[in-house]
Amino acid sequence: MTDTNVTNTISINKIYKSFGNLQVLNGLSLSVANKEAHVILGQSGCGKSVLLKCLLGIFNIDSGEIVVSGINVNDRTKAREYMQKFSILFQGNALFDSMTVIENVVFGIKQSLKYNHLSNKKIHEIAAEKILSVGLAERVFNIYPAEMSGGMQKRAALARAIAVEPEILLFDEPTSGLDPITGGLICNLLKDTVKKLGITSLTITHDLRVAEFLADKVSVINKGKVVWSGKTKDMQKCGNKFVEEFFRASNVISSRNINNTD
Repeated sequence: MTDTNVTNTISINKIYKSFGNLQVLNGLSLSVANKEAHVILGQSGCGKSVLLKCLLGIFNIDSGEIVVSGINVNDRTKAREYMQKFSILFQGNALFDSMTVIENVVFGIKQSLKYNHLSNKKIHEIAAEKILSVGLAERVFNIYPAEMSGGMQKRAALARAIAVEPEILLFDEPTSGLDPITGGLICNLLKDTVKKLGITSLTITHDLRVAEFLADKVSVINKGKVVWSGKTKDMQKCGNKFVEEFFRASNVISSRNINNTD
């Protein structure tokens, strides 16, 4: 359970972002408490990915405010400190094809300010420990991403993400491209990892099942703003027409997939 008395790790207040005449974020506000597992849920094209890029400072917001652990995203004097708070599990894993698994994780560690004083031997020891912690065997250390299954690649990418001991873990459509069984295993791994590390997580997804499994709290986005926040179990009768329709449609699609024997 999230302690509601703690300060917010992420505070997003009435942000706007447009590209030409296309208004993507439209006064979006969102708060994520310390050590909370928060999921942002919405249809494709609703602004989830743009929000994530604004949070990371990749896109400049037109107006509004984003503050993470007391640092404003626009404070360029603290840009490196701001970015060090995050680590991300990318939708496509973003592993370097030309690097082995352990080289990928080592590369991630070497980007962290907190580890820049360590020897290469110690960095490799940390990398090995993180790879083993996500359920991969020592035999994968020196193989390349192309030689692994999608689920194994996701685990390797998670090892790289947690190796820097971030304050906030970001998950971008974490089960995208995975079959339902592998996706379920990955969700279990993500939930267990966040709980074990005792950190804040923010997940963006269109998949209600992912939200139901991972979220302490879910925020639903429609037309560039948060239209409802709460527990996934309360979505069905929350009083918001869009959210209730999204819930029903997601369950119909899930039921069809389960019952499809073709």
